[in-house]
Amino acid sequence: MPAYTRTEARDWAREKLVGAVNCTIPSFTADLRGINEQGIRHDIRLAQQHGFLGTLGVSEVSITLPEYLDFLRIVRDEAGDDFVVVHHGSWSTLEQNIEAVRGAEEAGADLVLLSYPPNFYPESEQEIYDYTKAVCDATNLAVMLFPMFLWGFSPRVHPSDIPTRLIRRLIDDCPNIAVIKAEGGFPSIQSAIECHRLFGDEVVISVPIESELIPLAQVMPIQLSATSDHEYYGPMIPRVMQLLREGKYDDATDIYWQLHPARKIKGGLAPVLNGGAFINRQAWKFQGWLQGYNGGPLRQPTQRIHDAQMHALRKGLLDAGLEPSMDPFREFFIGRNPA
Repeated sequence: MPAYTRTEARDWAREKLVGAVNCTIPSFTADLRGINEQGIRHDIRLAQQHGFLGTLGVSEVSITLPEYLDFLRIVRDEAGDDFVVVHHGSWSTLEQNIEAVRGAEEAGADLVLLSYPPNFYPESEQEIYDYTKAVCDATNLAVMLFPMFLWGFSPRVHPSDIPTRLIRRLIDDCPNIAVIKAEGGFPSIQSAIECHRLFGDEVVISVPIESELIPLAQVMPIQLSATSDHEYYGPMIPRVMQLLREGKYDDATDIYWQLHPARKIKGGLAPVLNGGAFINRQAWKFQGWLQGYNGGPLRQPTQRIHDAQMHALRKGLLDAGLEPSMDPFREFFIGRNPA
């Protein structure tokens, strides 16, 4: 059970969600028949060492719901009470997402990242409202609303993916909406600015893209960066967020420019790695492996990562003055804690 009630969700988020939340992709056994508990625990320990306040338990991989809920239970057990466990509400239908969010609440999750299924094709704001409210009403957990181009709502419903007039209705009618992950109209900073201006006094505004986070946090308050592949940079994003909270903008800017070579390479590879409106979780797992995370095999269907992309991602970190793993790439596909 969460440490707050539905009506306390926003106060809980304001107090608790200060810092950066990374992503943890499930690790599997070598034969891919089960989840790899030691690999998962390894990743959670390292995320805590890197200074993350919590992690998203990624569900957008080939995993059954019972396996996923066991994955969340392992994360919760390893993390302890002070680490925020985020449920990834990304399943195939509304019914499955309601089942999943109820299971995640029982498994010890603290927060829900609300996603929309690939087969969900709304043609009106009301359809998005109905889907979102149904998920929010099904759980006592705090919910992170996520305007994003991946859902395909733009331009059919609105260029900003989820327009602010609809967000207004949802905030008014769903007391457990406590966070907005402001990526509407990506790539654009307008959503973050608009959400901060209109809703920042009521809910927490998360800016997950570090290239936007570091500049924007110097001109407007941003307490949360969740959820993203921040593990690619090791401890650097939690470190820069601490500097921003302390008003040490020159030091934060130094880190911005230090990371720029890696940022440019990662951004340049996005069209090749993602190949459309889909996140390449294999590539994200490799990015984490470069910083000491478990890595390891993923089940089919999964996108691939080839030598050229792996060399480029490692070179980006080297050019940024970081110290990525120099282990042979074959070790990534085995994982640091094979089982």
